[in-house]
Parts: sequence; structure tokens; C-alpha cells
Amino acid sequence: MVKNKNIGGLPNCSSTGRTKKDGSKTANSKDRTPSDKPADRSIPAISPEPQTTGQGQLGFPDRVYLLASVIFQNYHLEKPAAHRLVNYGKGRELPLPEVKDEEMQRTAYELAFNTLKYQELLEDIMIDSCFYPTQPMPDDQMSLVAVMLYDFQDRKFLPRERHGEDEVVQEVKDVESYLLRSKTKLAASLARCRIKHNLLSIEYILPESVKMKQERSSSLPLYTWVNTLKSSVDEVQSVLKSAGFSQVKSIGQLEGQTFCQDPHCGDVLVFPAQLKAQLHTTKLLSDHTLIIQDKFCSLGPSAVCSLLPEEGDVLMLGCFSGLTVAHTASLIAEKHKANSSDQPTVYVCVSDRTNAHREELQQALTAMGSNNVKLIPEVFQSLDSRDKRLQKLRVILLTPKCSVSAVSNPVEFILQENGDTELLQDLSQSSIAQSKLEALVAQQRKDIDHALKFSKVLAVVYSTCSSYKEENEEVVSRALEQAKACSEQEGEPKQANFRLTPSPFSITDQAEGPEETHPFFMLEPSEQSNGCFLAVLSREPEPVVQEVPHEVLDRANAKGILDGIGSNKPARKEQRHTARMTKTTHACTSLPHLSARIHSKSQEAMGSHSTTLCGHPEFTNRRQSSQGKAKAMHLQASKNTLYSSVPSSKPESNVPKKSIPPVLNTTTPPLPPTPPATPLARPRRARPEVLKPVMLVLPRVHFPNFFSPQLSQTELSPSLNCKWWNPAQSVPLSRSSGGPYK
Repeated sequence: MVKNKNIGGLPNCSSTGRTKKDGSKTANSKDRTPSDKPADRSIPAISPEPQTTGQGQLGFPDRVYLLASVIFQNYHLEKPAAHRLVNYGKGRELPLPEVKDEEMQRTAYELAFNTLKYQELLEDIMIDSCFYPTQPMPDDQMSLVAVMLYDFQDRKFLPRERHGEDEVVQEVKDVESYLLRSKTKLAASLARCRIKHNLLSIEYILPESVKMKQERSSSLPLYTWVNTLKSSVDEVQSVLKSAGFSQVKSIGQLEGQTFCQDPHCGDVLVFPAQLKAQLHTTKLLSDHTLIIQDKFCSLGPSAVCSLLPEEGDVLMLGCFSGLTVAHTASLIAEKHKANSSDQPTVYVCVSDRTNAHREELQQALTAMGSNNVKLIPEVFQSLDSRDKRLQKLRVILLTPKCSVSAVSNPVEFILQENGDTELLQDLSQSSIAQSKLEALVAQQRKDIDHALKFSKVLAVVYSTCSSYKEENEEVVSRALEQAKACSEQEGEPKQANFRLTPSPFSITDQAEGPEETHPFFMLEPSEQSNGCFLAVLSREPEPVVQEVPHEVLDRANAKGILDGIGSNKPARKEQRHTARMTKTTHACTSLPHLSARIHSKSQEAMGSHSTTLCGHPEFTNRRQSSQGKAKAMHLQASKNTLYSSVPSSKPESNVPKKSIPPVLNTTTPPLPPTPPATPLARPRRARPEVLKPVMLVLPRVHFPNFFSPQLSQTELSPSLNCKWWNPAQSVPLSRSSGGPYK
């Protein structure tokens, strides 16, 4: 399927009716008084007068009829065989004939679209006049017959005037000959049809919604935006005033040679539709300073510009033309012109564009002077926040392919904005097929869901020109619910929450102006503008959690970063070591009134430390002879002496110490605890050292029934000086006696 090639050039003038050489439109049939003759009343409201082209002849060139017939053949309504009156052949999706002239291309699409609207009426005329049963042409040429018959009755069955330079197409010449020979029968059939249905004009046979759009399209004003890369709004207004234009305050006051500023977009100027030819005399259109484009296409770029921070890029995806890209680039460049060295970049997804469309897009940007645009050939669904090009992406403009159901002049809009021409058949009857609508909604949901997954994006602007809630409010609401559900799920990375924010556009003060529906910005179709829908989805700010210092240390230690530094909980190795010491201490405390002090020699780098398990301050460690060592080991084997050595490569200040109340009274105050030194970095693991044995000196204690009867008191150790002691004679210690515990 071939779509419009008018991406890079200036847009053509909007005209549902025919346009004369001077740029003025022909009168509408609704403003004319129908004649009494049936043939005079058979002229549709679109173009009641015969067309006068630039060459001065009636009708169109042969290439226009040929292109319009192929368009009609591809998109006509194909009825079931039982209800089919006219057979157009089996060929569909035919390649379009090459037409380089953009004006001829637009004219061919308009002619095909009008033929689609009146397909039922034209088939009735061909059957009632016996033209179809008697004509000798094959079915494949009936599409050409349909478009030429519509134009034939549109110019009151008058013969076409040929220009000498026009290319002659034999097929068109043959069909025209058949129609001219049957013009009396065809006109009579049209008259009978109008009398039967009581039609003042053939436009009354159309559905009411189609007829209303047709009437609105004839009065739509001309919307333009100022290319700030080449000029400014004030300079353009000065040029217009010097050319004889006068400025008014509102669109309702547009009349004659006037213009006004759009109430929503400050860089958009609005003119009456018939002033296009006069605008060309100012050279503002030819030098790309003033660009003609629908208002809907300016709302998205304006919203993006208001949301974009100083350091941030934009990503555009969906259905749009090079004019929309250039408008976005010009607004952003104007906003950040002070920082010319590092301007934001506008990235454009062009995965669904052909190579020819990409070249035309690049040519349009060059003509507009946009140098801050980069094309991304990848599919949007394959992009994510890890892409190096999108590290500064902050705003996404999503204008998805939609039903275009809120547009009164769909042909011009679709051609200018690279839209889907397959919608022409549905739009000709003002009803989108349910299958097509569901397919559009599915793609819209897919795009907006993926847009909300970019972790650094601050806002997503979603805009359509549809009147269906399925493509507007429902898509946005479902996307917000989906994003919220993903943000509450466990796992990394989590999707951020988005919310609807107020529209960046102000509400018009005019009574006849469009109204804004909260929380979305909506314009209803009217005689002043096409309809549109716009929503801004902004990222919710993450709550700021202020942690106290010990909470930060605990969280870091839980992840094993600081190795227990600053935490009340010991490290894993120290926890295991503490457990072993606790078991030993419990064994010591199982003996009544047993206490001991253990002194060990620590590493030379850490200094000398003493570890107290069950000690008394009156006794100290000293080196023992080999005889004392043997006797100490003998005591350990006899379970009468406790021997313990504590190897540790880390400072022991972090290990919690358990103290057992001493039995003997002491006057020596306990040493103050040494505060743990917090290292700046994680200490390296020290090499293990061989510990030297130490001698344990125990106080005089009573061990009833623990010693073997064969062991005498002197065999234990002369230095212990142990003797039998009656526990009943002991006096409990008190704080006044100098002991550390009661």
C-alpha cells in the first residue's frame, strides 16, 4: 500500500470543495437555492460549480482519474455476492500510479473519497440507467467508471475540456466516451433517485455525521505556526500587518484579511481559509517561516516544550509528519537558545517508515533548519533505558495511529500527517469497523505501556484525534493502572508510578470556544477546529526517606558491606567465636565461686590486650617454666583447672563480654573499657599466629567431691596453696566492701 509522499514539503490547502485559481473556494450547495430542474439539483454540496483547474479546463487530467480509480478499487466497500449490484473485479491493494505533483495527488484522493461516500448512489444510477448491464467494459475498469461518473454528475454532465499538454490515457478516454453517450439516461436516473428519496441535493443521502463533517470542513480556518528557527512571532506579525493584514482578538472575529493568535499555542496564527493564496504573496510560506498545519499537530509539541527540563531529550513516536518533528525541534531550540552548546535532542522512531519517507523527512528538517533531530531506525519496543542514546531522555511524545474520527477533513489530514489511508472507506461512512478499532487500541496500549517503563522519563504526552473513548480515556486509565500494579510488584527494577497532571493549556474565555474536560484536555469538533484529545502522564516523585546514622550502618552491615563496623551486632565469625566462649563460660560458672583471669598475648600490631573470662584483678599472668606448664596441662586433664586460648585476628572490642561475679573481695577498681576504633576501611585478615601457652593462677577454692581421693593437696601445685574451705563461713560481698558486684 502506498501512502502520501507529502512529508517533507509544505502542506496543501485544505478544501473539501473545489478551489479556484485565485485561491477562493466555490460556494457551497447549502447556500444555493436548488433549481426546479432535476439535473440542476443533482449537484452535491461539495462542489456545486464545475471545477476550474490551473489549466482552465473542466474536469481533471487523465492521471488524476487513473490514480483515483486505483484508490477506490483498493478501499471500496465490498458487498456479499448476493447483494452485490456492481462487480469491481477481484484486484485489491493495487500499486498506485506514480504522480509527482502533490496537488494532483491530493485531488485524486479527494475524488476517490467522495466516490466512496456516494458508492451506493452511483451503483443505483448505473443499474437504473442500464449502463452497467449493457456496457462492454470489463469489471476491472468499473472503479474508473465510478470515479468518472461522480465527477461527470458533479459538473452537470458537461463534457470535459482537455488541455493540449495533458497526457492522454486510453482507458480514461474510452470510459469518458461511454459516459457521454449515456449522459441522458444517467441524468434521468439521478433525477428519479432524488425524487424517490426527496433529496434537495445528493448530500442529503449521506449519514448525518458525515454530512456535518462535510459542512464543518468548508469553514475550517487556516492554522499556521511560526518557525522560530528562522524568525519570531513578533516579526511575522509585523510582516503580515505591513502586507495589509489586521489582527483580531479571537477566531470568531476572523473575517476578510485578518488573523489572530491561537488561545492555546502562542506560536500559532489563525487565518480565514480563503487567504492561502494571499499568504503566498508575503513569501512567508515559500521560505518556510510560516507553516500551514492543523492545530492538533501543534498541541503535542507545545506540551512537550513546557514539560522538558533544561537538560533533557525528547522521543517522538507514532503517526506524524516531518512538519510536526520540525515544530517540536524549533520550540525546544527556542526555549534553550541560551545554552546553544548543548541543546536537547529530538529523537524520532522511524521503524515503520520506508526509505523514501525517511529521506523526505530528512529533507524537510533540512529545509526548516532543524539540526537537533536524530532518527532511530529501531522498533520502539526494543528500546529501553539502557540505550546509550537515551540516557538524557526526559519526555516522550506519543501520537499513535488512531481512527481520525474527530477530524472533519480526513483526506487532507491523513495525507499531510502520513496517516493510514485504509481508514478512508470507514471514514466515508463515519463508522470505524470494530475489528479495526480493536487493532488500533491494542497497538496504542502496547506503545503507552512501554513508554511508561523508561526509568528516567519524567512525563509522557499522549495525544490522538479520535472521538472514541476506547482510544482516549480508557487507554490512559488502563496504562496508569498497569504501571501502578508493576510498581507494587517485588523485584528489580520496579516501574515508577505515573499520574495525570493538569493540562499545560489554558481554558478559553470565549463562550463559543472549546471546553476542557478534567483531567484530560479535549477539543470537540467544530467549525473552528478539528477535535483532539491530550493527556499528560507525569512521574510521581519518590518519597524522601531520611535515615539516622545507625540505621544507615545497620542497613550497610546487613548487606555485608562494612563487616560489622558501627553495628551493635557482631560479625559472623565473632558470633561463632562468642558462642564458643559462652559455652566455656557456662562450664566455668557451673563450679560455685570459681573465677579466673586469662591473659593472652595478642598481635604485635594491635598491642597488648587482656581477655577476662573468670578472673580476679589480684592475679596476673607471668611466664612459667616447663615444670609449671606440665602441671597446668595435668590440671586440665584432671578437670580441675580451666584452660582457654582465644585466637582472633580482629579487634575484640566488638565482642560482647560476659562477666561472672567474683568470689573474693577486691579493692582494685575495674579498668575502663577501651572504645572500639572504627576503621575507615575494611581491615585485612591477619595471618594466623601460633599462640603461646599461659599459666592459669586460680584462687583458693573449695572443690568438694571433685578431686580424686588419691590426689593430695600438694600434688596439685605448691603455688596454689589450696586448702579445704567451708562455704558456710563465707560472707556475701557488698558494694561497700569494694567488690564490683553485690
